[in-house]
Amino acid sequence: MTQPNASEPSNSKEVKLPRRDWILLPALSFATICLLVFSTDVIARRMFASLPGSGEDCIVFNDPSTGARGIPNSVCREKIPEGEVTEYRFNSCGHRTDLQCGTKPPPGTYRIVMIGGSYAMGMRVPNEKTIAALLPSELSRRTGRNVELYNEGMPWRPPHIVALHFNEVLTAKPDMILWLLHPSDIWNPLLPLPDPGASQVPQAFSALSPYRKARRILGRLKLELSSHSVFMFRHFLYESQNQLISSYLAERPDAPFGQKIHGPEFLRTKPNAEWQSHLRDLDSDVADIEAQAKAAGVPVVAALLPQRAQVAMISKGVWPAGFDPYKLDNELRSMIESHGGIYVDILPYFRSIPNTEQGFFPLDVHPNARGHAMISGLLARELTNGAVPVLKVAAQQRAVLEEGR
Repeated sequence: MTQPNASEPSNSKEVKLPRRDWILLPALSFATICLLVFSTDVIARRMFASLPGSGEDCIVFNDPSTGARGIPNSVCREKIPEGEVTEYRFNSCGHRTDLQCGTKPPPGTYRIVMIGGSYAMGMRVPNEKTIAALLPSELSRRTGRNVELYNEGMPWRPPHIVALHFNEVLTAKPDMILWLLHPSDIWNPLLPLPDPGASQVPQAFSALSPYRKARRILGRLKLELSSHSVFMFRHFLYESQNQLISSYLAERPDAPFGQKIHGPEFLRTKPNAEWQSHLRDLDSDVADIEAQAKAAGVPVVAALLPQRAQVAMISKGVWPAGFDPYKLDNELRSMIESHGGIYVDILPYFRSIPNTEQGFFPLDVHPNARGHAMISGLLARELTNGAVPVLKVAAQQRAVLEEGR
């Protein structure tokens, strides 16, 4: 007598999952997903912690006659997710500097007044780590004389506003004016005035139906959980040199805000008519500023501070056809010198510095502390090589200084 074979199709029976497994398995899967989401969010929050408030809280933006200006004697603190805790202290004239406005420099002191946008002001970086703090110390070390720097840099203050209020620059009693330009300054991005009619009072939460209350709570929870994780993902994504360059030149909609202000137009060998119009406006502003500075007997020294993708292209040494990371640099040199100014060129130095884009925040795109140190060192080298006779250091001494760094 033979036993029935369980492997035979005629004897096989369909195994059915217990009813409880149909509940437990999806619940376990959902719990695993939730654990991954929450753990990723916890990691992102710890790695990219931030503080409420920002440096912009101490700045007035909505006055088109003056451009952005600091609130006198104000203090603000911030910590962007990519940066460190930063304090902004503005003096009685609304400038981010430890020097008081209206005072004369001590005898024998060479005073530089620096103008420009957010790069010059040192947004997102503690004051002691900015160009404004590092550059005078380096110049003093190189030249052996007392050099101080009064910082009038302010974000969203385009060149035509600087020209209109140039008397403020001269009031600081400069021996030299250092003008740090950035592509976004040339784009003249004045913020629009707020529209009173656009503001609407949101519907009170207590007046919502239970269903809509639940939807709002879930929506806020989803946004809160996703924002930190997405930020972390994008931060590491844009640390890639190739990804940075390709996404910026392609004008991708998910590019960081700071990279979308002006787009890659300034890098094109054949820029559009709008960008060319901005360059013509800048040429007029340069002529105005140089004329006022010449009448006051103060030299103006200008330099281009590059955009993050721009230095990545220079550092890498190759870039796509139709683009040139040096084009704007050459145009500015010609423009500044044609009106009697002095131009110092720091872009060529970035060729010998690997991965220079790491001196900028990947998403915020302002220079970080490393970037400020790098830029201040390059500016000091150029300012002491003879471009400014008063600060000139002999070639042999410069070589010794470079070896000692």
